[in-house]
Amino acid sequence: MQFGRFSLLFSFFSFMLFSSNTVGKEEQAQAHLYLGQTPPGLTAIPFATEYLDKGHRVGSATFSTDLSEIYFRRRGGEYKHNTLFVYKYQNGQWVESLVASKAGQPFISSDGHTLHLGKQLRVRENNQWSGIQQLGTTFADIPIMRLTASQSGTYYFDEATEKGNIRFSRLVDGHYQTPQSLSKTINSGKWTAHPFIAQDESYLIWDSVRYGGFGDSDLYISFKQPDGSWGMAINLGKAINTEHQEQFGSVSPDGKYLFFNRAYGQNGDKAQIYWISAKIIEALRPHF
Repeated sequence: MQFGRFSLLFSFFSFMLFSSNTVGKEEQAQAHLYLGQTPPGLTAIPFATEYLDKGHRVGSATFSTDLSEIYFRRRGGEYKHNTLFVYKYQNGQWVESLVASKAGQPFISSDGHTLHLGKQLRVRENNQWSGIQQLGTTFADIPIMRLTASQSGTYYFDEATEKGNIRFSRLVDGHYQTPQSLSKTINSGKWTAHPFIAQDESYLIWDSVRYGGFGDSDLYISFKQPDGSWGMAINLGKAINTEHQEQFGSVSPDGKYLFFNRAYGQNGDKAQIYWISAKIIEALRPHF
């Protein structure tokens, strides 16, 4: 009996020690991801305000492929232009640094080697970003605000015009083809901008001001159909969209979370980054 009680106690304490170590490892692993934030569910919540906001308009988040870096922009106060910052996970902590005092909307390619900034880009060399390079003559005369790229290298980008215009350009034999506008399924409403293309090009997320929305600009999604066309524009719903401006939707490299901006105040002069589980996308995905 004594041996049985000792064995039971030993098993109990072994389990508690294992559980404690497991929780500790999980907490340590979480600290390496997403600025150590507790992940959201199916309702959007502000992301890491204690790190990012600091009293300024903040937005346009993008992550490195290994999630060890998050790039974003601040504007307001001493930052007269959209100023690009990065948080890097170094020596067990997240460290902030300034990247550029004026920069386009950031997006990191799936191979991690290119930091797109609208019409400009930087290339990663020896674990450092190069100086500014131009996107190329094919895009020289297009007022691009945001450009994202699929795994195959196809560009999807907007155009800063009165109504906005989302286009795409495929990479063929090392050269980008003449950009083509997407269909009216995407390019409709009072305003259309800021596209995000899935790595496999199975869906496109963008923001638009159009009939039936929740107020100002809302986030929409369209899924690629079996015939290659884009399906209907689906409003991402009240878990994300409000009477304010929801913009700049993007999915994290691990496919787990959807990030976006919510702008409010006079003329949208204040903004925060929000995040939500990407399961909201899978719930809308059609089954062909």
